[in-house]
Amino acid sequence: MGVGLAQNLAQTGHDVVLIDLTDERLEAALGEIRQNLRMQKLLAKRAPGGAAPTESAEVILGRITTSTEYESLSNVDFLIENVIEKWEAKEPVYRAIDPICPERCVFAVNTSCISITRVGSITERADRVVGMHFMNPVPMKPVVEVIRGFYTSEQTLEVVESFLSGLGKEGIVVNDMPGFVSNRVLMLTINEAIYLVQDQVAEPADIDRLFTTCFGHAMGPLATGDLIGLDTILYSLEVLYESFNDDKFRPCPLLKKMVWAGLHGRKSGRGFFNYGIAG
Repeated sequence: MGVGLAQNLAQTGHDVVLIDLTDERLEAALGEIRQNLRMQKLLAKRAPGGAAPTESAEVILGRITTSTEYESLSNVDFLIENVIEKWEAKEPVYRAIDPICPERCVFAVNTSCISITRVGSITERADRVVGMHFMNPVPMKPVVEVIRGFYTSEQTLEVVESFLSGLGKEGIVVNDMPGFVSNRVLMLTINEAIYLVQDQVAEPADIDRLFTTCFGHAMGPLATGDLIGLDTILYSLEVLYESFNDDKFRPCPLLKKMVWAGLHGRKSGRGFFNYGIAG
């Protein structure tokens, strides 16, 4: 997700500071962006009218600065956080960056489930904390789910609208409740599809084919889970289960087993479908 966002921002003329835990991860991210730009150009040649990059990869990548230090965020205007869907992972990040980022900086929480109000409560800028749930792959998705926390100001929402417009995207504003709109429905769908596999009702390919052929979905629920990352699906369901205390969000045992086995979907090379060797 962070890779797609960095690419989308750089392609639309923004200067980007990309933060990760290690230099190795950052080098891999730049390599992935370079490959994505190459593929965009190739696909546009094969399909006239496609959206090809208008600038060279070197120019686009030149807008991205990488760092492993939060101090590199001392002059940013807009921050998008992409930490995994676990509160214990996100919380220390916000406590660290809040005193570093300038007062004007808006914090956009790229989350599918975690409360925006809760994030705002541990900062000194609750009115400038907003949820922005981007969809994968980021450069190809025209709409972003924007989540208004309890203290999110109208001015912040206006900044977000302008920011998204600069990315060529539209924001749909919803209120802060775990799962919001998209994932409160989507996680249930994916989880129930996994139960169908566990209960041997149908094979993964047939389950997905029913959704793509009968309902016109571009991708079935199991392939969608693989794309998002089955570990992320599990973390999201755990947040929903804890937040609502409702058994309908209880993660399927097969999902837990696959995550424990390292079968995380596309990023690991195997989930409900095989994608080759990761890396």
